[in-house]
Amino acid sequence: MVGENSDGKNFGWPTGFFWGTGASSTQCEGAAPASDWHAWELAGKAPKSNDGNGFASRFGEDFEILASLGLTHHRLSIEWARVEPLCGVHDHQAIEHYRTILAKAKQLNIKIWVCLHHFTLPKWFTDLGGFLVEENRNRYWSRHVDFIAETFGDLVAGWQPVNETNYYATAGYLAHGWPPGHNNVDEWLIVNEQIHLATAEAAVRLKKTKKPVASIFGLSTLELLDDQVASHKFAERFYDANWNAGIRLFRDGVLQIGDRKKISRPDLKGSFDMIGFSYYSAHGVRNGKLVPFPESEKQSPLGYAIWPDGLARVLQRLHSELPDTPLLIAEYGIGTDNDTERSDYLTAGLEIVKQFLKTGVDIRGFFHWTAVDNYEWLHGYDLQFGIITSDRTLKPSAEVLRRVAKQ
Repeated sequence: MVGENSDGKNFGWPTGFFWGTGASSTQCEGAAPASDWHAWELAGKAPKSNDGNGFASRFGEDFEILASLGLTHHRLSIEWARVEPLCGVHDHQAIEHYRTILAKAKQLNIKIWVCLHHFTLPKWFTDLGGFLVEENRNRYWSRHVDFIAETFGDLVAGWQPVNETNYYATAGYLAHGWPPGHNNVDEWLIVNEQIHLATAEAAVRLKKTKKPVASIFGLSTLELLDDQVASHKFAERFYDANWNAGIRLFRDGVLQIGDRKKISRPDLKGSFDMIGFSYYSAHGVRNGKLVPFPESEKQSPLGYAIWPDGLARVLQRLHSELPDTPLLIAEYGIGTDNDTERSDYLTAGLEIVKQFLKTGVDIRGFFHWTAVDNYEWLHGYDLQFGIITSDRTLKPSAEVLRRVAKQ
């Protein structure tokens, strides 16, 4: 897959390596009026997203910039609440608009990977209980997956069905900062179970399009900073919640969330063509409690250390658990207004990927989060993740990606 590299010389990025960026509908287009996030904004629980970074009208310009940088892959989400604002009622104008976006990308030879659920849901779906209700997954979610595949499959290069599968339940049912704003462990366990099943089932259905399907698990590392029993127990719970559920369902066809009954789903074994993940943070545990790690590193505004070396820990663990499975870095980036910091972080991450490729680890691509500065959920527009400003000016960090993508 990679050229002469056993001695570290003559390294070349693999032919066909995916160089890309990622984005989501709500963050770039603003919250859909029929979405749960729009209702959350109206209730004063999140900053107003308005029209995002203007992607809905500037997508052609954005794709041209990405193409000029050699970034030939891009992930976006098709917002369920826009294409089906009422249960069973599809908005054909919204559908045609998304098809226009996808067609423009294809015209510029940008391969689009579509995400079907990037944190937000139609309000009608959440009013029915969302993923807390198994029937909603079986009936409405599966119907939606099939509709998206049939409607957009001809313009799509690949699928990443659910963004950060293992984070959604925590954000909405345990941390209580995101809709529906609950703080209930039993509900968290149920939703965590249902969203893992929804993700893997979507992957199986989307494979019928003959396009590649990747997961997006939000993966962090956890370092034990003492040998206390409480710390070991915390680490066990951490990896069960954030790693083991999705990995074991993929590898073994078995899902178990907490102390809930084990579910055997052999039909979901090997559901993805590659295991994709986002990496943003590392954590430590001391006295049975989560603490920043490494403590010596600068902290992100989101409360975790800016530590690219954690990417290596994630890659190593994933490869050891799934040695024959291709990997995909589906998101990597930092929120900062210091673009020198972003460039350094990006350079360090790329060097880590290079070193793993040299050892023969099958990594298929690298998606930077994000292309254009956008809406960052509860932080509004105060946190910048892009290599391009909202007025479409390239930052120096864009050059870091251009250099490797155009090698």
